[in-house]
This record gives sequence, structure tokens and C-alpha cells, in this order.
Amino acid sequence: RGREAPRDGPAPRRLPLMRILGLDVGDRRIGVALSDPIGLTAQPVMTVDRRHPSGDVDAIKALVERHGVGLVVVGLPLTLRGEQGPQAKKVVAFAERMRQRLAIPVQLLDERLTTIQGTRSLLETGTSRRKRKQVIDQVAAQLILQQFLDTHRARESRPTGGDSVVRGEG
Repeated sequence: RGREAPRDGPAPRRLPLMRILGLDVGDRRIGVALSDPIGLTAQPVMTVDRRHPSGDVDAIKALVERHGVGLVVVGLPLTLRGEQGPQAKKVVAFAERMRQRLAIPVQLLDERLTTIQGTRSLLETGTSRRKRKQVIDQVAAQLILQQFLDTHRARESRPTGGDSVVRGEG
């Protein structure tokens, strides 16, 4: 049996095996996506119709508990200049309410253009206008979560040592 060679610097930060919930938070609806347990793929799950701030968080909390979620990723709709506009400020406030009520981390992720990408994907598959309206929030949540999963998988595959070590977010 060989021994593992010593590493230069700390080991890369890896995502533990757990399900991750992705959210696309809008004024009227929240699109929800869920990762597989090993963090490879994101699948659309449902759309939560928003009624009351505490009820919205309760609905997300129930999903977290039902699916054994260990992390929530929330799309942050920054402006094209990378700034927080009015909608982004609402999403930050919602994420903060979730942090106060959930016993797991809640992370924000730049989601610029995910709704546009989702609409394009649905148009390319010939999805009717009525069906697009029903699923666009879920597809946007799926794109947000898949972006998160792909980014972390890419970080894990980078070599370690020296300046190539990727430091995790906050």
C-alpha cells in the first residue's frame, strides 16, 4: 500500500455529499431545483406561489427537511453592471430571513440572464407559451443550481499547491 504524497498547501474545498436546493426568487413565484446527492446535476422540482414572507420561508424549510438538503443556493439578480438593484435587494432580504430560520447555509449566486437562458431553452424545445409560464421559474432555478455545481466541480478538479489553491467563499 502506498502512502498519499504530501500536498503543497491546504486541500481544495470540496462539497460534501448532500443535496443542494437552488432557488430563483421572484415577486410572485419562487422556482425550485434540487441536486442529486453527489452534486452532479440539478433538476427542476416545483414553483412556490408567494403569499406571505414567513409562509414562503416555511415552504422552503419544508422542502429542505423533506429532501435532506444541506445547502440552499439563491440566485441574486444583479444588474448588467454587477450592482444590486431593487429586485436584488429583495432577494438579499429573503435570503437573510432564510438564514435566520434554517439550520443550514444559504448562499447567494450571481444569476444574471438565467431567466433569459431558460426562456431560450424552452423556446428551442418547442414548449408552448402557457407551459413556459408555468415552468420558467423552475428552469431558472435549475440553471442557477447547475452553474453552482459546475463551478464547484471545476474548482475541485484544479491542481493544488502554490497559487492555484482556490479559496472558498465566506
